[in-house]
Amino acid sequence: MSLALATLLYEWKRYSAAMAALAFSGLLVLAQVGMFTGIVHGITATIDRSRADILVLAPKNEALIDSGPDGLPARIEPQIYLNPEVVEVGSLDGDGARWVNTPEPGKKQVTTYVNTFDVDPRVGAVTLPVDYPESVRLALLEPYAVVIDKTAQGTLGTHLGAAATMNGKTVHVRALLENYPNVNQPVVYMSRDTMRLLGMGPKNNKTGPLLVRLRDPAKTQAVVDQLNAVSHGAYRAWTRAELAKANEGALMKEQIIGIFLGFSLFLGLLIGVGITSQTLRGAILASIKEFASLRALGVSMGSLSLIVLELSVWVGLAGLFFTALFTFGVYLLGSKFGMPMGFPIPWVVTVVILLSVISILSGLFSLGVLKKSQPADLLR
Repeated sequence: MSLALATLLYEWKRYSAAMAALAFSGLLVLAQVGMFTGIVHGITATIDRSRADILVLAPKNEALIDSGPDGLPARIEPQIYLNPEVVEVGSLDGDGARWVNTPEPGKKQVTTYVNTFDVDPRVGAVTLPVDYPESVRLALLEPYAVVIDKTAQGTLGTHLGAAATMNGKTVHVRALLENYPNVNQPVVYMSRDTMRLLGMGPKNNKTGPLLVRLRDPAKTQAVVDQLNAVSHGAYRAWTRAELAKANEGALMKEQIIGIFLGFSLFLGLLIGVGITSQTLRGAILASIKEFASLRALGVSMGSLSLIVLELSVWVGLAGLFFTALFTFGVYLLGSKFGMPMGFPIPWVVTVVILLSVISILSGLFSLGVLKKSQPADLLR
C-alpha cells in the first residue's frame, strides 16, 4: 500500500470535505443531465417501449424532440411493406385536445390542454408498448376509454374510473400507467378507434411516425440502409438507437439547457477546485511535521510532491465513488416520484474528466505548502 493511500485511509476525516466537494460537483452536473434526459425518455416512452425495430420519420425531421409539424404521407406506409424483411408497419398518431375534468364535490374544475397518442390494443401490435399490462390493453378496447400516467392525476384533476370531457365528448379513465410521465404537458393515451370517435388523429392524409417490425431484428441496420436508399427523399428510416441518440442531442442543443449545463460545469469546476485545494492544503499543513521528517530522512521534494499528487488522485477517486453513490440516490428518489432519469455515457465520461481535473489541479495548487516542511522545524 502506498504512503498516500495509507494517509488517506488513516486520516480520512481531514479529507472528507474535499471528497464531498468533488461528489457534489459531479452530482450538480449529473442530476441536471439525468433530469433533462428523463424528460426525453418520458416524451418518447411509447416509441422506446414499442415492438418496433425501425422508425420512419419525415425527411426533414432530425429527431422527435422539436421535430416540427412535418408528417408522413399515408402512401408511405404500404411502400415500407415492399421490403421483404418487414412484417408489420403501424403509425403512431398524435393530436391535442381540451381536457375538462369532472370534479368531485368541493373540488375545482380543471381545464387544460393535453397531448394525445393512439395505441393499437391488438395483441402483439407493433405500437403496443411491451410494458403495458394486459389489464391496460383490455381497458383500451372499450370505446371512449383513456389511460394516463399516475403522475398526471393531480395535473388533470382526475383518478382511476373518473370521467372527463375531451373535445366535448365524455371519456373515462380506465387504467393508470407507470413510467410514462411528461413534465411539459400531460399525455392521454387511447385506442385508434377512440381517437377517431373523438374527432382526432391524422389529417390532410398524413400520419405520424411509422413503427416498423422486422422478421429478423439482426438485419435492422441493413434494412434501414435499404429503405433510405429507395426513399428518394420521401422519408428517413432510423434504428431505435440512432433515434434515441438524436432525441437526447436535440434536447441538449436547446439554448437554455446548454446554458444551464455549461454554467453547472463552470460552477462545479470553480467550487471543486476551491474547496478541494484548500482542504488538501489544510491537511498537508496539519501533517507538516511528518513531511519534514521525511525530508530529514533524505526524501527529496520531488518525491514528496509526487506523494501529494497521488494523494489528490486518491481523493478524486473517492469523490467519484461518492458521486456515483449520490447520483444513484437521486435516481431512486426520482423513480419514486415518477420521474425517469437517464445518464448518457458521454456525459458520465465528461463528469469523470471534470472531477479528475479538479483533483489534479487541487494537488498542484497544494504543492506550495511543502516548502514549509523544513527539517530544522523539528528542533523547535
